[in-house]
Amino acid sequence: MSNGLPGLRGAEHIGITVPDFDAAIDFFVRVIGCEFILDGGEYADPDFMENQIGVHRSSRFRWGFVRCKAGPNFEVFEYAAPDQAAAPPRNSDIGGHHIAFYVDDIHEAIAHLRKHDVTVLGEVQHIDSGPALGSLWIYFLAPWGLQMELVSYPEGKGAPDSPARRLWHPAYPDR
Repeated sequence: MSNGLPGLRGAEHIGITVPDFDAAIDFFVRVIGCEFILDGGEYADPDFMENQIGVHRSSRFRWGFVRCKAGPNFEVFEYAAPDQAAAPPRNSDIGGHHIAFYVDDIHEAIAHLRKHDVTVLGEVQHIDSGPALGSLWIYFLAPWGLQMELVSYPEGKGAPDSPARRLWHPAYPDR
């Protein structure tokens, strides 16, 4: 019986593909508040592309890292590939995804996003029952269409006996 990956410590990074590396880094740093860590440069080796990362042999990419306070790092890629899909997947699509950022004051964060002309979807959702009791959330879009989310639960997520209390929270990173 397996108990998972030997030595697992947590998620180290999440990789995302963007249409413009420099513009994405600017958005993560200037609007979101991440720290730019490094620009790894460009890479284009046909065997590596096909065998190591499963993309078209003639692909190339530029890559780098940002760090957004606590939590995993983001590895940002700008690919050029002949068979590249240009539209990001929706949450309902297989492989769909979003990135959620925890903030202390969701309304202040929304005002900041709107000040930077970021598209905010709908209204703040207040969860008033169930395992995520006390959570506030709202989606927004990165300039290239990636779905992102703001979440906040200053009093904790869920009732005191909720399993949701075991989820990562910036005030209790070692739970």
